[in-house]
Amino acid sequence: MPEFNHDVLILGAGPGGYVCAIRCAQLGLDTAIVEKESALGGTCLRIGCIPSKALLESSHKYEEAAGGLAAHGVDVQGVTLDLQKLMQRKEKVVKTLTGGVSSLMKKNKVKVYQGHASFTGDDRKVAIGDDTVAAKHVVVATGSVPASLPGVDLTQDRIDTSTDALSYTEVPKKLAVIGAGYIGLEMGAVWRRLGSEVVVLEYADRILPGMDAEIAADAKKIFEKQGLSFRLGVKVTGVSATKSGVTIQVDGADPVKADRALVAVGRKPNTDALGLDKLGVTLTDRGQIAVDKQFATNIENVWAIGDVIPGPMLAHKAEEEGVALAEILHTGRGHIDYNAIPGIVYTDPEIASVGQTEEQLKDAGTPYRKGVFPFLANGRARAIDHAEGKVKVLAHAETDRVLGVHIIGPSAGDLIAECAVAMSFGASSEDIARACHAHPTLAEAVKEAALAVDGRALHI
Repeated sequence: MPEFNHDVLILGAGPGGYVCAIRCAQLGLDTAIVEKESALGGTCLRIGCIPSKALLESSHKYEEAAGGLAAHGVDVQGVTLDLQKLMQRKEKVVKTLTGGVSSLMKKNKVKVYQGHASFTGDDRKVAIGDDTVAAKHVVVATGSVPASLPGVDLTQDRIDTSTDALSYTEVPKKLAVIGAGYIGLEMGAVWRRLGSEVVVLEYADRILPGMDAEIAADAKKIFEKQGLSFRLGVKVTGVSATKSGVTIQVDGADPVKADRALVAVGRKPNTDALGLDKLGVTLTDRGQIAVDKQFATNIENVWAIGDVIPGPMLAHKAEEEGVALAEILHTGRGHIDYNAIPGIVYTDPEIASVGQTEEQLKDAGTPYRKGVFPFLANGRARAIDHAEGKVKVLAHAETDRVLGVHIIGPSAGDLIAECAVAMSFGASSEDIARACHAHPTLAEAVKEAALAVDGRALHI
């Protein structure tokens, strides 16, 4: 029998990896995790979800103080921006949470190796610096990295990724954002609030490709009112940096000049330099690790979860996969409902979605009914002066089962949780409509949209 250092060795301490480690440890497995960065938490905690939300909150408060409170009878004079202090707060939030992950590893007795991990080609042996560690099961959870475009060199100064945009030392006079997905819109919103002129360039003919088209169209109108400008259906062919700015080449149109360019065209699996080829792990044509429904690769007892495998690149999706895989390793059984994984854009207003879009239902020929309720008719939204947007519920025309919910409006990211739970239990729109929702709350808009599926909304 080969000698193993651990039952489970997880490569990558992001949300998928560290949550998988915790659950494995809870189930009594001798568990270890490898992370090349000194701080645990992966992209999400260090340079992604958490710092971007910290900046979104700070920039929102700045914008409110600079002119958004007058309607509430609050007169604020002489508002100034201390960007250094704003960034220090962001770093403090990150440090606190990454430290929390380290504490969780200690609490659950998970061994932490720091260093770059790569397969040696010898069964389940992994090289970590000068050491070699073997495990009965090896889980690849190394996440993703920013993608780029042909003709765009991300190593040039002023040509930035989202990581760079989280730490600007001064507010760009003009920021060009390439990509109108959730990363581009969130970071564009941050710097617009802080004073940048922001133009968003998108290859598709709409923003937020993949989300419900009606909701995306509403979002574009709102963002334009806020000051974002969009150029849709444009192909960026190159970006060149100068001493004072950047020039963005656009196919068939005049170039766009800006102080900085933020390339936000998505992310790609972080699988380089892992030695997967030495082991013979099969990849998809998009560079993802091919796995079966139980996260198994083609190599026995080598598994993969999160951004390195097909599916939405979302931290919570990776977490759910981490838990499911831990339980598979222990009991042979694990579960995740991919039809009920929400997606959220943390702009103002927020945008949240779970399940199928109206376009997907039409393409599949699925009969459906739609219920829509605007936040303009919601008392709580009016009271807090955030009444833009709507809730949209899509239910099967014959069974009434909820197939998708799409929200643009205040606290949409929190409201979508109710809908994800409902869908996980196979709820009908009638089930949501008959559940008592407290008044006055934003959640009443979800109830009213469910009522609207049957044409019986009460407050409109």
